[in-house]
Amino acid sequence: MRLQHILIQGFKSFAEKTDVEVFPGVTCIVGPNGCGKSNVADAIRWALGEQSPKTLRGHKMEDVIFHGSASRKAVGLAEVSLVFDNDGSLAGDLNVPWSEIGVARRLYRTGESEYLLNKSVCRLRDVQDLFAGTGVNPKAYALMDQDRLNHVLTAKPWERRIFIEEAAGVAAPSSDRPRRPSSTRPSIRSARPSTSP
Repeated sequence: MRLQHILIQGFKSFAEKTDVEVFPGVTCIVGPNGCGKSNVADAIRWALGEQSPKTLRGHKMEDVIFHGSASRKAVGLAEVSLVFDNDGSLAGDLNVPWSEIGVARRLYRTGESEYLLNKSVCRLRDVQDLFAGTGVNPKAYALMDQDRLNHVLTAKPWERRIFIEEAAGVAAPSSDRPRRPSSTRPSIRSARPSTSP
């Protein structure tokens, strides 16, 4: 399974429909400060189900909808679609009958939102279940911003292992983040007041 396209329309600084093609290997997005590089990463996170406006660098979810500028009117809808190649030729392909998987999320200014799987309306849970165990989700370390990268680089070895397993899609699917192994937990002694005779 490989990300092929990121289609963005009305999301943050992307007023018009924009198709970001992702080529095999490493794809980099470069540009000057303020050109929207971080908005592409936010768009991927959002389409995969990110629920925290703060993580998307906003105050409320409606902040992701293009608000307009001096030369453009505001739009009433934000939509991001992610298109994955699933033709069976790559390790990690999903066991579904589609050679191409499209995941999309829409948010209207009225507050209504919807998720789509191959252009059919679905629930967030359906998207999460589809990608369970693959490392593809908004909280995964497969998608990293500068803060997360810093966190990985300064992490303890056991934490770093969890990050790498999660990004590689080999971590056991779980709704809860794995906890620190019990053998490395520090001993906790209960503090009792000492009584002197």
